[in-house]
Amino acid sequence: MSQYKIEAGTGQHIGDRQEQQDRVALFAAPRAPGYMMAVVADGMGGKSGGALAAEQVIRTAKQLFDEFYTGSNVETLLENILQEAHTVIKLTAVSSEKEPHSTFAALVITPQKEAIWAHAGDSRLYRFSGPNFGEKTRDHSYVEKLVDEGKIRPEEAKTHRLSNILVNVLGSSNTAPFITFGKYQNLAAGDSFLLCTDGLWHYFEDAELSAAVAANTPRQASELLIRKARDRGTPKGDNCTFAIVKLVEPPPEVKNYTVQKMRRAV
Repeated sequence: MSQYKIEAGTGQHIGDRQEQQDRVALFAAPRAPGYMMAVVADGMGGKSGGALAAEQVIRTAKQLFDEFYTGSNVETLLENILQEAHTVIKLTAVSSEKEPHSTFAALVITPQKEAIWAHAGDSRLYRFSGPNFGEKTRDHSYVEKLVDEGKIRPEEAKTHRLSNILVNVLGSSNTAPFITFGKYQNLAAGDSFLLCTDGLWHYFEDAELSAAVAANTPRQASELLIRKARDRGTPKGDNCTFAIVKLVEPPPEVKNYTVQKMRRAV
């Protein structure tokens, strides 16, 4: 059995916008004990279209994760969430006369000590090892493309005048979205993950995020990050939305019970 327990929480603030168009959720899999999922979606489209799109991402994720069973392929699950949500969002655009789009970032923790994630757009996943930054997803954005081509430096991307232009979103009528996967194995206590929209990551350095998550419970970290994002973003702060998943040492009595149970089984 895994020698860690999962602590997770979400945080959200409307910022200085008139409407909250982001969505976030945490799910357990009814048919697959030990699996959990975190999902973040950043809606775009104006006139509530973005909120409709992001809500559809969350609904689709819950529906398909409810049907997920032990032994199923996690990457296939995440791909299906992306494609089904994309299809419904496009249909919504026709019926609602709006232009809904959404980003997508999702993480699945498995009983096999694996973390598997996927994203589309500029909603990110960060992985931390204790207080140390491990890795993060690469945005599907125009400025990231410019960085890859060597036309701008990475530090210029945040403040570039086209930093809000995305090259991959759900709901686009022109091109089908693509998905990028990531994986980390041999999870252990001390590992943690942050999924967030650009309304959070835009205001922080990687080291700041890792330190905040490592030193606090998910709830405490959420309060701290929202407060700092508001201080740094006002009066033009975007919707701020995120999920924190931490793997922590289980209480001593739980570990002792696990050892005793395994000895009896032997």
